[in-house]
Amino acid sequence: MTELLNPFQKEFGPPSKQAAGKIRNDLGSWAQRFIRQSSFLVMATSDTEGKCDASPKGGKPGFVKIIDEKHLILPDIAGNRLFQSYANIQSNPHVGLVFFIPGVDGTVRVNGTARRFSREDIAKENIEMEIFDPDEEAKILQGLYITVEESYSHCPRSSIFSRVWDPEVIVRHKSDPPIEKWKPGA
Repeated sequence: MTELLNPFQKEFGPPSKQAAGKIRNDLGSWAQRFIRQSSFLVMATSDTEGKCDASPKGGKPGFVKIIDEKHLILPDIAGNRLFQSYANIQSNPHVGLVFFIPGVDGTVRVNGTARRFSREDIAKENIEMEIFDPDEEAKILQGLYITVEESYSHCPRSSIFSRVWDPEVIVRHKSDPPIEKWKPGA
C-alpha cells in the first residue's frame, strides 16, 4: 500500500497496519481457497466517463477458474444480453470483484484488469458450464480473462451488521417476502 494518504485518510486517519498489510498484488493461498468455494460474486466496471455497472455472477463453487496467482477466468453464462460490463471493459479494462460464500460473513475482493475471452478461448481451456438448475437458455457465451492487481480478504462487519446470512431473516423472507415476486420489466 502506498505511503501517500488519500483525502479521506487524511481526514479520518490511516488504515490499521493489519488492514493495510492484507492487500496483496496477487492471489494468496487463502484467497484462492475462498474463490474455489465461492458460488457468487459481484463484478464492478465503469466506462471511460466513470459510469458504473455492478453485475452479479454465479455458479457452482469453483465456477471462476484460477489459472495461477495472477490470473482468473470468469465464464459468461447467457443472461439478459445487455452486456454493460463487456462494453465498459472494451474502453476501460479495470474491474473489481467481490466473492461471496453463502453463510460465510467475510468476502474476498479482487481488483485488476480484464479482457474478453472468446467462446473459442473458453473451449481451448476446457472450461465447462458449472451452474445449478440450468434452463434451456443456459450456455457459455464468452468469458473474461482477469489479471489480478490486488486482492484481500474483507472483514465480516457489513455481513454481521446487515444479518444477510441470518437463518431467521432468510426463513422470514421466504415465508413473508418483503417485496412482491420479481417480474420482467419491473
